[in-house]
Amino acid sequence: MPDLAMRRAQLEERLQFLEVRLRELDAELDSRQSKDWEELATEREGDETLERLGQSGQAEMAQIRAALDRMDAGEYGVCVTCGDAISDERLDLLPFTPFCRKCAR
Repeated sequence: MPDLAMRRAQLEERLQFLEVRLRELDAELDSRQSKDWEELATEREGDETLERLGQSGQAEMAQIRAALDRMDAGEYGVCVTCGDAISDERLDLLPFTPFCRKCAR
């Protein structure tokens, strides 16, 4: 299993990336103010896409923070449903997952 400190660093790095990305999305949303109706309609469609990206990023950030809390509590890598260990392979793919493969189904 990779070192817990390495997993923490990976999660914190991703959290930091998402925080920067969400600030950029907010700035992009705030900067749009076209006076042309056609451009405004196109911007609104783009705004909806940016908002969905922001919501997705916020959800991932919440999952990362929960994983960091589990690390602090000494419960990281243990399925919150059944209590079995979460495989290293699964944590490599989804380092913030609270579920083992069986319970994630």
